[in-house]
Amino acid sequence: EPPSPRRARGSRLLLALLVLLAQAPGIPAKPSPPLWPMPQSVKMSPQLLHIDVETFYIDHGPNSTAGPTCSLLQEAFRRYYDYIFGSYKKRYDIDESELEPQLEQLQVSIALESQCDCFPNESSDESYSLLVQYPVAFLKANRVWGALRGLETFSQLVYQNSYGTFNINVSNIADSPRFSYRGILIDTSRHYLPVRVILKTLDAMAFNKFNVLHWHIVDDQSFPYQSVTFPQLSNKGSYSLSHIYTPSDVYKVLEYARIRGIRVIPEFDSPGHTQSWGQGEKDLLTPCYNERKKAEGVGPINPILNTTYTFFATFFKEISEVFPDHFIHLGGDEVDFTCWASNPDIQNFMKKKGFGKDFTQLESFYIKKILDIVTTLNKSSIVWQEVFDNRVELQPGTTVEVWKSDNYFEELSVVTASGFPVILSAPWYLDLISYGQDWTKYYKVDPLNFEGSKKQKQLVIGGEACLWGEYVDATNIIPRLWPRASAVGERLWSPQNVTDVQDAYNRLAIHRCRMIRRGIAAQPLFTGYCPKYENKME
Repeated sequence: EPPSPRRARGSRLLLALLVLLAQAPGIPAKPSPPLWPMPQSVKMSPQLLHIDVETFYIDHGPNSTAGPTCSLLQEAFRRYYDYIFGSYKKRYDIDESELEPQLEQLQVSIALESQCDCFPNESSDESYSLLVQYPVAFLKANRVWGALRGLETFSQLVYQNSYGTFNINVSNIADSPRFSYRGILIDTSRHYLPVRVILKTLDAMAFNKFNVLHWHIVDDQSFPYQSVTFPQLSNKGSYSLSHIYTPSDVYKVLEYARIRGIRVIPEFDSPGHTQSWGQGEKDLLTPCYNERKKAEGVGPINPILNTTYTFFATFFKEISEVFPDHFIHLGGDEVDFTCWASNPDIQNFMKKKGFGKDFTQLESFYIKKILDIVTTLNKSSIVWQEVFDNRVELQPGTTVEVWKSDNYFEELSVVTASGFPVILSAPWYLDLISYGQDWTKYYKVDPLNFEGSKKQKQLVIGGEACLWGEYVDATNIIPRLWPRASAVGERLWSPQNVTDVQDAYNRLAIHRCRMIRRGIAAQPLFTGYCPKYENKME
């Protein structure tokens, strides 16, 4: 029933009084929360709409291909309703139904095949448009992945004023990511990360619109991945049997990531960084010899044995079935040739092959065989830049990750000139910390700031922030990642001209408080505070 003219006039007077009070001296009006990362196009009106917590709802549009059976979207509706209103505390006795104009609903429509039951991939469409108007807001996307990003943006537009009522500005937003690959690397070998911490990391990634978890799952120190085919790898190579990821754990991570639109790319690095592999697989590593030609320890993977490639063919078949993403990261970095050089069998093999004493040729021989194995499994590979630098014959479409901090723009020029897709991580090693606001140096890097043609720059598919685990475990991974990684997130999502550091600081400080409110223990940017009623960490 429409309100009577007297009631309508009273509602408008009350709304006007609240606005005047909020702007009065001593009661500063709380600005609308800034968006992070900044969308491609934002038109925001000063006109406010009120949101009644009791009556507002999020639902699918009538013409959407994703209806009530799309569990991914229904779960997102529930999740974002909780993010927006979960900290709801009414601080004054105000009849919210009296306030108008009022936003009644967010209607979400998917135009094309929704992909509700799929895993995101390298070509997933994350574009969306968001129109906030009276009385219904419209979020439109081609696929569910864009709807997820749009829901995050919508959640950032809603804010509580000093009386506890929820408001949103009339807005019109069109958005899509600048780069398709926006990753976070975690290292679960140097220190084991409990599954709950990985899930918390995925939450924070979604809040910052990252879409790839690069899971550096094993390394020299431990082998926590529990292989069904080779269970001895984790039985003997992990720190302990309580420091492993079971098939159930891996499935939980994959599904949690999927419903947030995040890909999971596993890395099984070789031939170096493999000491833990040798604990559970006999003859996989190369025997090393001392000056007296006596065996003394083991080194990288043994590349001269047929059994090595039989093992990897079986192992990567399992990996290709467990991890749905089209890509597997094969590593290939930092191979110490000392052990290979000490081994007489390796020396004889190299002589027969005509490699002389060039161990990069032996490394190339090995890696090409591993690349071929992955290709036969209908998967594509990502490798660290040394593989390219050492002139390994790469399959078309193999992605090169540029990680070395010296001359990384020159490396981008050379790799893209050779026609290979590139991921940049060199300037974004977040395990390297310093006093002060080091996020600004991450923020100022533009991945396309290198000499090259338009075609070359199109081969830069994105980048990732890396947090290696030598000094990182469950106690500090979240505050060390966030909000420092947020700077990388905006650089990879937002338009190239979004570069104002002061504006970024103002928005990021509030976004950091928003993450705190959602249970992410993000460290401070500088001095200040988050309002206590918004702080779930206290």
